[in-house]
Amino acid sequence: MPISRTLKEYLDREHVRYEILPHREAYRAVVLAELLQTPVEEMAKVVIMKADDWFVMTVLPASWHVDLHRLRDVFMTNHVRLAMEQEFKDLFPDCELGAMPPFGPLYGLPVYVDRSLTQDEYIVFEAGNHSEAIRMRYWDFAALVFPVVEEFHRSPSAVG
Repeated sequence: MPISRTLKEYLDREHVRYEILPHREAYRAVVLAELLQTPVEEMAKVVIMKADDWFVMTVLPASWHVDLHRLRDVFMTNHVRLAMEQEFKDLFPDCELGAMPPFGPLYGLPVYVDRSLTQDEYIVFEAGNHSEAIRMRYWDFAALVFPVVEEFHRSPSAVG
């Protein structure tokens, strides 16, 4: 499956500069960062959350984890959990499962970006499939998506 048609048409229509990065098939953002020789801090992963009865797209650095306790505060609810792939697969009809780009508005989802991603000039993310990524300036991404920026990550060493 090629790059998400929805995403490509949108980026081209908005005249945003981006680079398509072909790579060997990869299913984890950390592995993808290694394949692309991209700093893991610039490699963004998308994690779909379920807050009460609605889906939310969270975006954070590849090697970090979502802090559910912090997201409860951010979303102002006690009912936050990781969404199961079967629950959200139909929300992204032009994407391979697990390779959604962080452009939630194109799919009817709000986007929350971890503050740590805003510190890098570039952001790299899956392009709707497991064999292509997109690299673009973070501020171009933010100008298109208007994400809510919060701190909701845990470092890998804090998992337990």
